[in-house]
Amino acid sequence: MRESHLTWVVPCFEEAARLDGGAFMALADACAPSSVIFVDDGSRDGTQAVLRGLAEQRPGQVEVVTLDANHGKAEAVRRGMLRALTRKSDIIGYIDADLATPPAELVRLAQLARDGSFDILMGSRVQLLGRAIKRNHARHYIGRVFATCASLSLGLPVYDTQCGAKLFRPTEALASALATPFTSRWAFDVELLGRLVHPQPGIAPIDIGRIREEPLLAWTDVPGSKLHPLAALRGGFDLLRLALRTRRP
Repeated sequence: MRESHLTWVVPCFEEAARLDGGAFMALADACAPSSVIFVDDGSRDGTQAVLRGLAEQRPGQVEVVTLDANHGKAEAVRRGMLRALTRKSDIIGYIDADLATPPAELVRLAQLARDGSFDILMGSRVQLLGRAIKRNHARHYIGRVFATCASLSLGLPVYDTQCGAKLFRPTEALASALATPFTSRWAFDVELLGRLVHPQPGIAPIDIGRIREEPLLAWTDVPGSKLHPLAALRGGFDLLRLALRTRRP
């Protein structure tokens, strides 16, 4: 029986100094058959050269999508996932360029996605005994407030919408959800989930029973994040707008 092909989408903005190309290549090998699509979101440093070098090392397995300007992580992820859909991948995931979710955990999530009957598999940063979840305290508590608001806005018992490790099976709902740019740069994960469970008329929604949140065994808050405190405030306004749209008859 053929193993499911997995494509990882990695949004990148000015990551030349901290992108670990070797770790991504090892991840691709560990998840084989798999490929990696890096999306350069208008970087002005040496990110483009780094990514091109990786693509030259792994032709056919590593692809670089270049955006003409900085559009933000939401659009970079959307463009990368649209490209992955054209590659006829069986599973499409997006992950962060800093590998805050360590490769070993990504390999574990990939196997769960392959073995399970899920349309969406989401990594979740739950701080439990025996888990190595290392988060900045301020960002953790702001994140918990945001996550509660996200759950209320979606009407779903979701714990962590913002973890940068999510995998999807290509469905009509996913293609429809990615067809137009997200309205939010800061809460696009929530907006994507909302589009999948409350899609356009005529599109079958994702069954809630086919969505799984998987608590991670390890996650590290990597220094150098480009997410600023004001983003949480902007994200709050975005959640309110998304909630009104989702609940609209």
